[in-house]
Amino acid sequence: MARLLFATSSVLLLQAALGFMPASKLAPAPRTAARTSVPSRSGLRMAATAEEYKACYVDLLETVDKANCAPIVVRLAWHDAGTFNKANADKPFPDRGGANGSIRFDPELAHGANAGLGLALKLLEPVKKRHPNVGWADLMQAASAAGIEATGGPRIPMRYGRKDAAGPEDCPKEGNLPGANIPGQQTGPFPDGTPTPADHLRKVFHRMGLSDQDIVALSGAHTLGRAYKDRSGLGKESTKFTEGDAAPRGDGAKGYGRKGGQPWTEKWLKFDNSYFATMYDPNADPELLKLDTDLCIFGDEGFRPHSMKYKDDQDAFFKDYCVSHAKLSELGVEWEVPGGVTF
Repeated sequence: MARLLFATSSVLLLQAALGFMPASKLAPAPRTAARTSVPSRSGLRMAATAEEYKACYVDLLETVDKANCAPIVVRLAWHDAGTFNKANADKPFPDRGGANGSIRFDPELAHGANAGLGLALKLLEPVKKRHPNVGWADLMQAASAAGIEATGGPRIPMRYGRKDAAGPEDCPKEGNLPGANIPGQQTGPFPDGTPTPADHLRKVFHRMGLSDQDIVALSGAHTLGRAYKDRSGLGKESTKFTEGDAAPRGDGAKGYGRKGGQPWTEKWLKFDNSYFATMYDPNADPELLKLDTDLCIFGDEGFRPHSMKYKDDQDAFFKDYCVSHAKLSELGVEWEVPGGVTF
């Protein structure tokens, strides 16, 4: 197997009160899904077992490493989960939004914030064919966790066995995901009416049931990836870090897929805490991207203690990131197997 980029030591992406088991409390012993049939768009499929989920995860690690696609599969999973509204937590599935795989259908995939994510689905289709009992909601969330681990981040304690959204009618309305601006270019409130980047992040993520600490920890995943003008309208067309002989992988190997775009960090295929160091440093390379929603994690009094901690302590960042990532991955979930499946 083309192994991880290096040894594991990881807007744009819950509480116990929501009824979800915290990642720190996940039982270490694998749970085996009952071999029951569950609905899918092509008919019925068998619920996957712990062994099948593990095999799929190993496949995803290899796929991410080979294709250098960690950033886009992380983004896909986050945008699928990020439609959750805790105010609708008591509504029947899938009306509450969340990690249900509905982003694979055209109405949601066509949302402006999801530009370019069709490529992520295409990358995952061969994996889905090799592991047909793994549902789409699980596949997306597993790919995101694999993307973090394959680029040098921690292994995230995840649960599987999510029920899939059945069709386009299950897609949420547009407007659930966070936006951003180039610093100094904001001429008025955000589209949701919030006046500042910090207010905007809180309105979006608190709606999901996430905390200030979760917001900052999840922001750290911007250590991966690039912004493209043809997707978000933000960033430069290209930089020295995204063209030519740039080597953004953690192991220094060449290869990064499509050229162009502007990254937040120099090694944008390496998961570490460098995002926080870059955002904090006023003398960071000007070809690195800093959005207003990035800078506010140091400027806002509520966010600053967390961002300072993560800048100075990568282990602390990894620990908190795992918890926040797992929370996000379970938003709005309805389990096909009670309590989920672990391996």
